[in-house]
Amino acid sequence: MKILIADDELVSRKKMERLINSLGHETLAAADGREAWGIWNDARTRMVITDWMMPGMDGLEFCRKIRSAEGSQYTYIIMVTSKSNIQDIVTGIDGGADDFISKPFVKEELLVRIRAGERLLGIETRDIVIFSMAKLAESRDPETGYHLERIQYYSKTLAEAIARSENPPEEIDRLFIDNIFHTSPLHDIGKIGTPDYVLLKPGRLDDNEFEIMKRHSRIGYETLNDALIRYPKADYLKMSAEIALSHHEKYDGSGYPEGLKGNSIPLAARIVALADVYDALVSKRVYKNAYRHDMAKAVILQGTGSHFDPMVIDAFLNCEESFVEISERFKEN
Repeated sequence: MKILIADDELVSRKKMERLINSLGHETLAAADGREAWGIWNDARTRMVITDWMMPGMDGLEFCRKIRSAEGSQYTYIIMVTSKSNIQDIVTGIDGGADDFISKPFVKEELLVRIRAGERLLGIETRDIVIFSMAKLAESRDPETGYHLERIQYYSKTLAEAIARSENPPEEIDRLFIDNIFHTSPLHDIGKIGTPDYVLLKPGRLDDNEFEIMKRHSRIGYETLNDALIRYPKADYLKMSAEIALSHHEKYDGSGYPEGLKGNSIPLAARIVALADVYDALVSKRVYKNAYRHDMAKAVILQGTGSHFDPMVIDAFLNCEESFVEISERFKEN
């Protein structure tokens, strides 16, 4: 696990790093709260060990900023302090700290605290539940194979490429990238409500069947949005609902179900739209052979500005070798 250490005392910080590394964990280190906040906001480490007393931004303020920004992915925070009275401990817990280590600390105590954090983080089953839900819908279609795994990695790769671009959208950050990786498999969750005679038809759908098939985007959205209403802090549910509803929208407004156009289509849905089409092109089906990458790429490029967001196309061109690698890694048997 990657653990962020924040301590303005160099000797104490280095000692903590050595101890944590000896336990088999990777460390990131910061000399004060402001530096630690920048590192955490970029890396989103699942565990933080922070000194309470630091110049500029102290550990308590750093803790509060994490709690206000962490979304659905919980960060376990251990506060290092010489404070010991009850009121100080209450203040620390109220600020969001999960546990405390007194100075000077020893290796055995640190090990116990970290293991406690690992147990708590291990309880979080969000990712397993999401993928299980997606697999449930996918299990009705015997041809999909490793489709969900490929969509996950295509979507994450595109999001990372956009984040590296010259003027990335403000919403592209580490949390966005993590969320799109975990939620993109839910894009077709609504197909669980599609009749077998439509979903499993081996050839092209007629107009009536296609209208029935298109309903899956709304079914998926309504299912996920109902969950979002119950758990409004779960940012991943908001993204998954947007993807389910809008990944068949087209940049020129000719898609479905709402005919959204341009940037009115949620960014995550614009990303998954390209990933989904690419995977359909390079995958073998009973009614078509698998396209080679260069053929699929040509089809994708023909959709620039009509089907696909030009920004997402640019990202695709900057990471197409990764697409080929992902396709090979999760190749159909």
